[in-house]
Amino acid sequence: MFEVWWKALTQDYLDLSLRPGTDVTARIVERPGLWMQPEAKAALLADLRAIARRTLPDGDLDYGILTGDQDRLEKSIVTILHDRRTGAPVAFNALAAMDVELHGKPAEVLHMGLVMVDPGVRSQGFSWVLYGLTCLVLFFRNQMRPLWLSNVTQVPAIVGMVSETFSNVFPSPDPKARRSFEHLLLAREIMARHRHVFGVGPDAGFDEARLVITNAYTGGSDHLKKSFDAAPKHRDARYNDYCRQQLDYTRGDDVLQLCQLSLETAHRFILKDVPRRSLPGVLAALAFVTLNRMILPLVHWMTTDRAWGILRPANVPRGRT
Repeated sequence: MFEVWWKALTQDYLDLSLRPGTDVTARIVERPGLWMQPEAKAALLADLRAIARRTLPDGDLDYGILTGDQDRLEKSIVTILHDRRTGAPVAFNALAAMDVELHGKPAEVLHMGLVMVDPGVRSQGFSWVLYGLTCLVLFFRNQMRPLWLSNVTQVPAIVGMVSETFSNVFPSPDPKARRSFEHLLLAREIMARHRHVFGVGPDAGFDEARLVITNAYTGGSDHLKKSFDAAPKHRDARYNDYCRQQLDYTRGDDVLQLCQLSLETAHRFILKDVPRRSLPGVLAALAFVTLNRMILPLVHWMTTDRAWGILRPANVPRGRT
């Protein structure tokens, strides 16, 4: 266990394992295409494809990280759950890092992309791990600076989950939701440069006023298209009503939700969504991520007798190089 945490503490990219529940283990792998060995990448892809085969009617999905494309592997943050008893992969979420420009400066939006759960383990409360936990770890890794996130879906349950978990969400049935200038800029950039991330073809339309993608299922995500009756519903009927009113399910529409993870929403997520039994493990993981990005650099900076990167030591004791 010490070796696992030391690896998480000192490496450049996340490869973090933890136990969010009694029945599963979770592994968060950041940008595996940049550092993971070929055999390990092949094993990771095999697990993801095994989940996809059990989830989709024909077991085939030809976009996103499941293609095995090197560029996708370099820009994905994968969370995969395994059954603790059998070791079998049972669910995954693949976030995609999208480079954008906001107010004339480079920025990044994390797309809450492909999420698949083995039908045999659904309704076991994994959504907080697959969505919120990974974003929370990345938020602390980003030194608690607000993160922009995007979500493309036609599923009322997901629209509601995003609306209730994150802040500054648009679109949303919440009467306080407003489309800001930042929402519009980011949506335009995403639709212009990153449609392939969520499997939307160039022939799909985009309603900027509502942030609704029309005819969205023509770019590799065809197998994910659902009717309204088949789409999982949210316990709050207003999200179901919103999707029924705003989306044409026959044509295949999606909402492009943009939102943020801030300190306030991180605090609310920890108190509200993380199960009490999982809290110690989550806090321990956040502590190590924080140590890696916030405390260790300060310690290195204050240690004036040893080099750190391009910083040269002010005083070198005799015999030390």
